[in-house]
Amino acid sequence: MARESGAEGVRRVLGGRLEAVLASRGEANAVFDILAVLQSKDQEEIQEAVHTCSRLFGALLERGELFVGQLPSEDMVMAGSRGAMRKYRVWMRHRYHGCCNRLGELLIHPSFQVKELALSTLMKFVQLEGMHPLEKPKWEGNYLFPRELFKLVVGGLLSSEEDHSLLLSQFREYLEYDDIRYHTMQMAVDIVARVTSQHPKVPLTFWNNAFMLLSAVSLPCQEPDSSHFYVKRTELSDKWKVTHLKEHRRMFQAMWLSFLRHKLPLGLYKKVLVIMHESILPHLAQPTLMIDFLTSAYDVGGAVSLLALNGLFVLIHEHNLEYPDFYRKLYGLLDPSIFHVKYRARFFHLADLFLSSSHLPAYLVAAFAKRLSRLALTAPPEALLMVLPFICNLLRRHPACRVLTHRPQGPELDVDPYDPEEEDPAKSRALESSLWELRTLQQHYHPEVSRAASAINQVLSMPEVSIAPLLELTAYEIFEWDLKKKKPEPVPLEFIPVQGLLGRREDLCSQYFTLC
Repeated sequence: MARESGAEGVRRVLGGRLEAVLASRGEANAVFDILAVLQSKDQEEIQEAVHTCSRLFGALLERGELFVGQLPSEDMVMAGSRGAMRKYRVWMRHRYHGCCNRLGELLIHPSFQVKELALSTLMKFVQLEGMHPLEKPKWEGNYLFPRELFKLVVGGLLSSEEDHSLLLSQFREYLEYDDIRYHTMQMAVDIVARVTSQHPKVPLTFWNNAFMLLSAVSLPCQEPDSSHFYVKRTELSDKWKVTHLKEHRRMFQAMWLSFLRHKLPLGLYKKVLVIMHESILPHLAQPTLMIDFLTSAYDVGGAVSLLALNGLFVLIHEHNLEYPDFYRKLYGLLDPSIFHVKYRARFFHLADLFLSSSHLPAYLVAAFAKRLSRLALTAPPEALLMVLPFICNLLRRHPACRVLTHRPQGPELDVDPYDPEEEDPAKSRALESSLWELRTLQQHYHPEVSRAASAINQVLSMPEVSIAPLLELTAYEIFEWDLKKKKPEPVPLEFIPVQGLLGRREDLCSQYFTLC
């Protein structure tokens, strides 16, 4: 109760100071009492002070009582002989400037409620300062936006010390406005350049905050009929870059290129590649500028290479990227881990697309079919139920490869001409081999796998089997399938039914072990 009464007392005091300052310029010094509470250690007192500052400086901006133009030194103005009104406006503008700086510091306050309130107050000032500019236009119709204040906001969000995931999720709602989105991208470019130049080793926290902010920026696919601005404007000019989608695309491209030119942590590298094909490439002014980034990612190997496939697919099919070693490197990604990685479904979905062309040479398709068949020998059942139809689809698309299943005298393991260690599919001699591995899998312990492997015993029908429902298949789902199957009728295993563990149905052991 004492805490509540203290907060209530602070509220009354701040309210009185606020009314005094707004009612008379002679009470301007009461602003110091309000700003002093912003430095408090008490969370509730800080929140009351932020609310009061919001009302105070919001009213002063709307009334035009802050100095407009290049802000001069406070000491110089106070010592001069210029008018009292000018001194008041300069003095109050300095207090406003100090309030905004303190609000920027509160963006890293331990309390999320304080952070959120500081952010919303700063964004309110951005809106009001945009409608009542504190700088003079250079020419008639000049586009004015409170860049310095907004840079304080974005700089606070891109903290190197504090994880701002929750605060950035709150900031996403502002990115729906065209002007906020454009200037966020602009500020992000400047801040990333400044932080990376000042720190020899940039903190991981900064990279995570930057990625979350950048990934939250989403551009419309088409030019909107009208602009949606956060800072209200009576009318818009076609001369303003912020009103054109092509300028947003250019800034979006500059933002991502400035981010990706640095050496990122591996985990962040993967996150970028996950969203590259859907959230980045379609909105770039020149998507081909990502060729170097994606090809170098594809050369890394492992999960990074798998994730780079999506972006490369877009560049190859939509932007005519020529990549002579593409299939060779795709072939090199096929190793036993491919059935166990988190991105298995994504990889096989794309591999299915890449190998769907009827113009691929038979030796290449045969190499993929043979490599997958060899890997299938040690794959788990949930992966086999997907990869076996995948192999059969390859044979359906490319009849020249069906010779792999129709050699009466297939090679034995020790004389198989296929070379699994060869990195070049053209030299693997897969077309000279056979898919004896699929014959082996017909004896698999799991009946569904055995049934899927037996598909090569019949003439393969032309309609392909869709692997889409099988891409995300898990061991748990297979187990659930088996549990839901109708149980067969009991089969007698002995001529004389067992009566109990020791031959007596009612003995002590039968209470714990029932055999019939």
